[in-house]
Amino acid sequence: HGPLMTTETYPVIARPPDPLVRERVLHPLAVGIRALDGVLTVGRGQRVGIFASAGGGKSTLLGMLARNTTADINVIALIGERGREVNDFIEESLGEEGMKRSVLVVATSDEPSLVRLKCAYVATAIAEYFRDKGKNVMLMMDSVTRFARAQREVGLATGEPPARAGFTPSVFSELPKLLERAGNSDVGSITALYTVLAEGEDSEDPVVEETRSILDGHVVLTKKLAQVGHYPAIDVMNSKSRVFGDVTEKDHQSAASKLLKLYATYQQKRDRIEMNVYKKGSDAVTDEAIDKIDQINEFLRQGVHEKINWDETLERLKAIE
Repeated sequence: HGPLMTTETYPVIARPPDPLVRERVLHPLAVGIRALDGVLTVGRGQRVGIFASAGGGKSTLLGMLARNTTADINVIALIGERGREVNDFIEESLGEEGMKRSVLVVATSDEPSLVRLKCAYVATAIAEYFRDKGKNVMLMMDSVTRFARAQREVGLATGEPPARAGFTPSVFSELPKLLERAGNSDVGSITALYTVLAEGEDSEDPVVEETRSILDGHVVLTKKLAQVGHYPAIDVMNSKSRVFGDVTEKDHQSAASKLLKLYATYQQKRDRIEMNVYKKGSDAVTDEAIDKIDQINEFLRQGVHEKINWDETLERLKAIE
């Protein structure tokens, strides 16, 4: 506790890297989660949204990422969190292992809206500082939705008219300014993971719609999977990494495509299979999906403290093919 003893300063508000200088996302970043490394591979310098409803497992997933990632340093922003949850996240989700290379920036829900806004900008500035030192940084922000709500409060207080779903126009101008600051520069990288609260249909929530259009990929967590004990509750069919083809080899792409095809086939025929209406031999792909669904689910599930490396993930993925 107390003032930070440092003589260095860094701008809290900064411009994103020049798009002509920004390096392309061409290298994978292992995050130690099979479902992501295997079929939704994260690229170094990519910006990904994690979309889930309240209690959908976002904080647990962020803790796993912080402990398992191969990035040099983690910068974690907790915006608008309940005070009780901050220590829970530090002690349970992050743990001693995750804290060793993490910087936390926190503004709880009782803080003024300007402080909650500043939390996002300060965390991004810290990530930029390490990127400019040549580091590969993992920036995690929980959540963009609460950042948007804080900006709405500020906008309404300054006389802005409410627009879509009550959000002020400044929300939609500030979001890209914040999110575009992450990514590659010519010396280092910021791989960013932003959680977004998604309740109901996406089209009904302008923040979900806006962030999805700005970011380079999205990971969807569903309560349906969580309710059957499938953790992390990643819905691989509705999630997407827009740089997957650029950061993976052909054999990796082929194995991931095969897994998704079999998984989708099983989900489409699930009711018929469980009611014993489907007759084995009717369709070769469905037969293979039935034979391999347990192996696929085993691959997509992972214990909270289960550690796995990149090579092991690829080996298990190709074994399904």
